Amino acid sequence: MSSVQRVWRSGWVQALVAIVALVLAATLFWWQGPEWGSVFDAFRFVIWSWIVLAFALNVVSTLFRALSWRMTIGQALPHRHQPRFDHVFSAFGVGLLASATLVGTVFAHRLFDLVPATILVVWVLLTAEVPHWAVVAFGIAALVGFALFTVAWLGARRHHRTVMSEGVGSIRDLLVMARQGLSVLNAPVALAGAVLLQCLGWLMQLLAVYVAMQAFGIDAPLPAAGLVLVLMNVATIVPLWPGNIGLVQAAVAVPLRNYGVPYATGFAYGLALQGIEIACGVGLGLIALAREGISFAMLKRMQDEEDSAEDALEGVHEMVDELEHEAGRESAAVPR
Repeated sequence: MSSVQRVWRSGWVQALVAIVALVLAATLFWWQGPEWGSVFDAFRFVIWSWIVLAFALNVVSTLFRALSWRMTIGQALPHRHQPRFDHVFSAFGVGLLASATLVGTVFAHRLFDLVPATILVVWVLLTAEVPHWAVVAFGIAALVGFALFTVAWLGARRHHRTVMSEGVGSIRDLLVMARQGLSVLNAPVALAGAVLLQCLGWLMQLLAVYVAMQAFGIDAPLPAAGLVLVLMNVATIVPLWPGNIGLVQAAVAVPLRNYGVPYATGFAYGLALQGIEIACGVGLGLIALAREGISFAMLKRMQDEEDSAEDALEGVHEMVDELEHEAGRESAAVPR
């Protein structure tokens, strides 16, 4: 590992970079933001019972997504190695993977988002008042998604079912695990079930977005909620700064102007939506940590041990490469 990589992996360096990015984002957020007095006023009239319902719908969405991942895992691992759903849900909530062999299942699970996302985009384009700039963003996202799905499908067709018993040591290992995790693409019934569960997860998110509209008194139809959901996902594809806060809210507030929603109200609504998603993710993650008896200190130690193992494995690979190179030079020097 190079010295630059070692420096970057330092916790202090990462924390400093995160703080600088957060300060810059907050400065830009405050300077270029809306009329903050109007934003704060919008929160004064919020009906919080609708916010609670939106949060519950997000939790149900997460449940459907975890079930979808469980079906994906079922095709990647032998029956005796498959984890229980409560373990899968805990891993899904805390953002940790139970085994390196599940790398491909995460990729496959995220690919399944393409189906409900495509359905949602087509429905929004046909029924909602979509700005021209949003149409271009939809087109770019669709092309990228189609390319990823094509690569994944071709990779799955070359799959050979082997269970990795060693750590991740090379790009070849990652590709093997990715093909193993994509086994669900060769199982039509499991594939259909996983995609259906992902669609249900997206439906719950759509309903959560619509319910949150009621909390702010936004009188807009369901297609407007679909437009908001699509644009929120587009705005978070590339993490320009922590949470893309400000960008997400602008992506929500600008198109809602076509429905007679003041920009400040739409901005406040966008803040609430992102807050609901963060609260759902953090809440489920903390519950999962508590259930598994894992503390933040243990998580940090696990990450440090993983980094040390990767460093040691990389050193072994470098040594083997040097020995092979030296052997090749000696073989070439032997007179024939």
